Amino acid sequence: MKRIIFSLFIIHYSLTSLACTNLIVGKGASTDGSVIVSYNADSYGMYGNLYRHMGGTHQKGEMRPVFEWDTNKYLGEIPQAERTYNVVGQMNENQVSICETTFGGREEVVDPQGIIDYGSLIYIALERSRTAREAIDVMTSLVAQYGYCSEGETFTIADKNEVWLMEMVGMGPGSKNAAWVAVRVPDDCISAHANQSRITRYFTLFPKTDVLYNKDNVKFARQQGYFSGKDQDFSFRDAFNPLDFSGIRYCDARAWSFFRRHADGMDKYLPYINGEDMTGEMPLYMRPNHKLSVSDVKNGMRDHYEGTALDITKDLGAGAYSMPYRPSPLSFKVDDKEYFNERPTSTQQTGFTFVGQMRSWLPDAIGGLVWWGNDDANMVPYTPIYCGASDVPQCYLRMKDIQDEITFSWQSAFWLQNVVSNMVYPYYSKMYPDLRRAIDALEEAYASETPDIDRQAKELAESRPDELGPFLSRYSTTAAQRMMQTWDKLYRYLVVKHQDMVVKKENADGTFTRTPDGFGAAPTRPGYPTDYWRRVVEETGKRYEMK
Repeated sequence: MKRIIFSLFIIHYSLTSLACTNLIVGKGASTDGSVIVSYNADSYGMYGNLYRHMGGTHQKGEMRPVFEWDTNKYLGEIPQAERTYNVVGQMNENQVSICETTFGGREEVVDPQGIIDYGSLIYIALERSRTAREAIDVMTSLVAQYGYCSEGETFTIADKNEVWLMEMVGMGPGSKNAAWVAVRVPDDCISAHANQSRITRYFTLFPKTDVLYNKDNVKFARQQGYFSGKDQDFSFRDAFNPLDFSGIRYCDARAWSFFRRHADGMDKYLPYINGEDMTGEMPLYMRPNHKLSVSDVKNGMRDHYEGTALDITKDLGAGAYSMPYRPSPLSFKVDDKEYFNERPTSTQQTGFTFVGQMRSWLPDAIGGLVWWGNDDANMVPYTPIYCGASDVPQCYLRMKDIQDEITFSWQSAFWLQNVVSNMVYPYYSKMYPDLRRAIDALEEAYASETPDIDRQAKELAESRPDELGPFLSRYSTTAAQRMMQTWDKLYRYLVVKHQDMVVKKENADGTFTRTPDGFGAAPTRPGYPTDYWRRVVEETGKRYEMK
């Protein structure tokens, strides 16, 4: 989703977005040989809907309507492909996965006459592609034929064997073209992007076999006055999304925080991340010092810069309970001076979060796992949905006037998870341990049982293939229902335990303690943490001193 620098842009359901994050792990950098990608789709007011497309064959002359993903505005129609593939969330049945972050860039290169926006580009490519490279070809061909009406985007495009990062901007009103470049991430590397263009001098930094691009990129940049040097010095980022303070501190800092967990020497980039060295840059990808698991990526999506110079759990904004969140907007003024809040990867405005796991050693329908959550990644468990499932859990769907961004429903994963997270936010250090235990228990259960589901599914694929889709759908739905039941129970538990800012006593088995006469035991009254009481005294002086 979109980054705000100086202006406000319309996004999902006409509300303001504060950016997204993608993390990437090549198959040679993962513990089990999976290709892993991730996506926090962040936007205030966005309902976390699981996209679903049923593939099939289509008649000649059949048209596909195009609706802008951010606003649901009808943009036009294009000829339907002869064959389309099933899509679940950000992954299709061939284990092709596409995610994005918007960097915006130069507004004058947007083509408002185009009929392909960035969201439609993602889902049309998923409907039509068997590999990541084929998806790149589909996406670039679409914008060349129909025009690109969105701002600058970085796309993560992956399959079971490789990952590419592609950046794209329009070429101006009526151009029917786009400037774009794609770079393959080496199998033994990790990468990340978060609303700042990250591909720079692609003619000299990467092997020629790992780079695809529009041959008109440099010519267009020169025509626009964005570049005047030699071709080999051309930087896509510097031409179309020049660095500024917000691009570094709000955006590249999130990529840095992922790298610093898994790569050596990341402290040397602190002057850049702090915005002190505006000439610096981080590599597009890095070789990690250990191999990463799916859990590592899930936890990377939950990051708030803990333990770094950017940690936001220690200052006054964290309140009494060390809350690693700040209310919007990102910047604020006090006495005509402008200040900013940190923007970590995990944020309260996440509409949905996704970790894609693509496994080449299994049949495609089984190998692709969509790990899904409908709220802030730090507040929800990732639930497994197989890309070959014939149907998806209804709790993840948007249904107008039944469960959507302005219609509450207890049957909606988005709303049930938001009920819990919004209760935890202001009492974070007090309540989050209870929440995290529930997250870990569910994710550990899913991780322990999916190998057996893989085995059963593989047997079905070989003996009764027609039953494979329904089998995978039943498991995915069962996993979602377990999460819903757990979260309903968790909500009730948190309300009882932390009622009125006290803490009810519990027995060793997790039940609440009663007196010998059958009443609930008297709760403990912890008050504020000592450090916060000290702040109260420092600010109020002797006002509350006992006489």
